[in-house]
Order: sequence, then structure tokens, then C-alpha cells
Amino acid sequence: QVQLVESGGGLVQAGGSLRLSCAASGGTFSGYTAAWFRQAPGTEREFVSGVRGNGRETYYADSVKGRFTISRDNAKNTVYLQMNNLKPEDTAVYYCAARLRGSSPSTNDYSYWGQGTQVTVSS
Repeated sequence: QVQLVESGGGLVQAGGSLRLSCAASGGTFSGYTAAWFRQAPGTEREFVSGVRGNGRETYYADSVKGRFTISRDNAKNTVYLQMNNLKPEDTAVYYCAARLRGSSPSTNDYSYWGQGTQVTVSS
């Protein structure tokens, strides 16, 4: 069983930046695809970004391309999400997720989840 803990959320002004971290324990994280999802009040959880275990294949939702960057440090069992040029529409709880094999933008395909970290962007 893999445990995931997010950190780095907070309150920023539009145009600002945040760096989220997801620390994994209880397993060898390099073998897992990792992803970030987000959920705003009254909406379904949506895919933001994903990265394969090797760190070289990345995926982004159209809404964040060019602004967000996902990366991972397998030696530290940690995945990151660098968020630049933040917009009020980015306000949500951000969740880290992982799956053993493959990649997917669907929440149903991920077995392990963190508890989430709040990101609030003011205008």
C-alpha cells in the first residue's frame, strides 16, 4: 500500500506561482505513474497532469499547458507540480494520485490518493 501526502498549497494572487509536492511512502514509487487532479466546489474531480515512472513522459490538460510543469524525483519518492501564471479558475483542492501500470486521465483508474492541498488564487 502506497501512502501519498501533498503539500505546498496556499493563497496567491493571479499571475503568481506555487510548487506542490507529493511525497510517497510504503512502496517503490519509481514503478508508478503519478498524476495530479483537482476539484473545485460543485464540480467533478478533473485531470491536471501526469508523469510516467521514468519521468520522461508527461501529460497535461489543455487548460494548464504552458503554465504547469510536472516532474518527479524517484530518489526522494516525490512528484512535483510547478504552477506558474495562476488564474482564479485554478482555485481547487489539488490531489496527488498513483497507479502501478499505464497512464490515464480518469480518476477511476488510480488506486492511491493523497488527502489534497488547497490552492486559492485571488483576482
